[in-house]
Amino acid sequence: MALTTRITELLGIEHPIVQGGMQIVGVPELASAVSNAGGLGMLTALTFPSAAALREAIERCKAMTSKPFAVNISVFPTMNPPDYPAIVDAIADAGITIVETAGTPAVREVWEMLHARRITIIHKCTSVRHALSSERLGVHAVSIDGFECAGHPGEDDIPGLVLIPAAADKVTVPLLASGGIADGRGLVAALALGADGVNMGTRFCATQEAQIHPNVKQAYLDNDERGTVLLFRKLNNTARVGRNRVAEDVVRRLNEPDSTFADVAELVAGAKGRELLSNGDLDHGVYWASMAQGLIHDLPTCRDLVDRIMADADAIIASRLSGMRASV
Repeated sequence: MALTTRITELLGIEHPIVQGGMQIVGVPELASAVSNAGGLGMLTALTFPSAAALREAIERCKAMTSKPFAVNISVFPTMNPPDYPAIVDAIADAGITIVETAGTPAVREVWEMLHARRITIIHKCTSVRHALSSERLGVHAVSIDGFECAGHPGEDDIPGLVLIPAAADKVTVPLLASGGIADGRGLVAALALGADGVNMGTRFCATQEAQIHPNVKQAYLDNDERGTVLLFRKLNNTARVGRNRVAEDVVRRLNEPDSTFADVAELVAGAKGRELLSNGDLDHGVYWASMAQGLIHDLPTCRDLVDRIMADADAIIASRLSGMRASV
């Protein structure tokens, strides 16, 4: 079954399924597999140490798929800001026409560069007000992230069942639903709530092509919907990660009076998270995970996953929902 939505038309893809831009995980092997399955794969620019390395990754991905794929650019405070102009040049020079952005208001400078290169922008938001502000500033689509999502769900704690239709009521550009979506039921629900497609991160981590250690993939299978921890609430920078000893230690330390980020910095260092995904030591650092873990029960290929989601969505739309209509 094929579903035509504003997202499939805007992005030139077969199915309204987008792989979220995930640090470290967004590499050519995964992105190309998602695109080849009919969705939109996503490289993550900051996964690569330089714009030159990103150029090489884009070329590798192009060699692995002839279908559209995107690049994520995230803008967050850091001691050593990335060379965003060089990153945008690498993307545009390679002919990539879709970029997902996320982060602080400083991302607007990246938008200006992307607009100048006529690149389609999908921006990740965790609130309706930020989605509307982004729309006014010219983004072409919004990915609205419910409280269930991995990564940074914002500080409003609005789950998708409310946030998605609230955004659909006001946002006029195409809308992706994100956070806790892992199967055909989630896709149909998102469409019913007013979205034009879905953005999935954790579910694509639990696939054959994801370049992460089998121990991490097994953790996604073993955990249920309760298997996440919220970090940095005290710092107004909430992050949802997989439940492990390190994440629980971070919460414990930050619950101490007068604690600051410095008290947990060594526990949540990005280098440790990267090493965890590589060496499989689940108590080496922290790793991203959403509540969708409760819906993940296998490790399929990306093609099998996308095909199953679309088949299940078709069955729900054609059989289950239509069968509920009472005859007059």
